[in-house]
Amino acid sequence: MIDALQAFWLAAIQGLTEFLPISSSAHLILMPRIFDWPDQGLAFDVAVHLGTLLAIMGYLRRDLLLIIRSWFLQWGASGPNSQSRLGWLLIMATIPAVFAGWLISGLAETALRDPRVIAWATIVFALALWWVDRTGKRTRSIDQLTAKDAALIGCFQILALIPGTSRSGITITAGLMLGLSRQAAARFSFLMAIPIIGAAGVLKGLELVGRPEPWHSGIFLVGAVVAFITAWLVIALFMRFVEKVGMLPFVLYRLGLGVVLLAVFW
Repeated sequence: MIDALQAFWLAAIQGLTEFLPISSSAHLILMPRIFDWPDQGLAFDVAVHLGTLLAIMGYLRRDLLLIIRSWFLQWGASGPNSQSRLGWLLIMATIPAVFAGWLISGLAETALRDPRVIAWATIVFALALWWVDRTGKRTRSIDQLTAKDAALIGCFQILALIPGTSRSGITITAGLMLGLSRQAAARFSFLMAIPIIGAAGVLKGLELVGRPEPWHSGIFLVGAVVAFITAWLVIALFMRFVEKVGMLPFVLYRLGLGVVLLAVFW
């Protein structure tokens, strides 16, 4: 089992990278290899997923409650509105990744975890993010998204099954490609994260029930709390400054990381 210090750093990395376009899965795969740490185990994976899920739900709580309320009330006298429509768009954007994850989860957990795969995915999708951020119109809002747009972003999200791609990075890339503003692309990406992270946490939880392993409640708590705090801070700062800062700092970081990985693991 990992110790408390390892749990702290792994949870901090999860929280810091889950919502930035730099790939949390790549960092969590690479850190134990670089520092020769033991596998963190399923229980710890559940803990950090819980922490990041609570962070994004807490930060977007007003949006989330309004969407849920409007989605259920659309069947009544009030009828559909922009928020219930957004709920449908999020469902449409989530289905492709859930279906693809069910089909190829085994491949994603084995062959695709090769550091060279991570390196190339980090570089290629960094360049894609840079290109659309540089050339995109960035004039559309979330309210202007169509069902076709949501389905396309959902299909792009499938690529996040490749470690190094970054779920937030590829969905923001798709949003910018469709002309969304940086903030709108990030907000839609973060809303999409709620069902995806929730589904991943449930699947890992069921796997843990089916394959019990020794775990320590203190390590679980450290993972959940640290991931929650760091994820909340990252979300708040990213949403506040994304329009001004743009994607270039994250692109440069990813390019540097990819080059280092190729040099070390080639």
